[in-house]
Amino acid sequence: MSVPILGIRRHWTCPNCTVEDVTTEVKPHSRFHRCKGLHGLTAPMVQSGTKAKVYVREREDYIAEDKVQLHGSRPVMSVVTERNDGQDVVVFAPTATAGGAMK
Repeated sequence: MSVPILGIRRHWTCPNCTVEDVTTEVKPHSRFHRCKGLHGLTAPMVQSGTKAKVYVREREDYIAEDKVQLHGSRPVMSVVTERNDGQDVVVFAPTATAGGAMK
């Protein structure tokens, strides 16, 4: 039998835009959103009161024909969340494509 724990509310904010949210999930979790401050990229939110910086790291390698996420017109490698106790990274891998002759 599981017993619900009442009163657990986490308040989330984004340091790059005005989005705020509240969750009541008991298990460890995080919140993501499409951030207007980061040109619509999927970015994490941080718990209210947490001093953090969320920023984009551009790809530094050759893109060629890869299908990649863009920040404006620049290719994105990841979104980094830096806090006093460490950092988290969301990596945007290129989309795989395939081609060939139909028989």
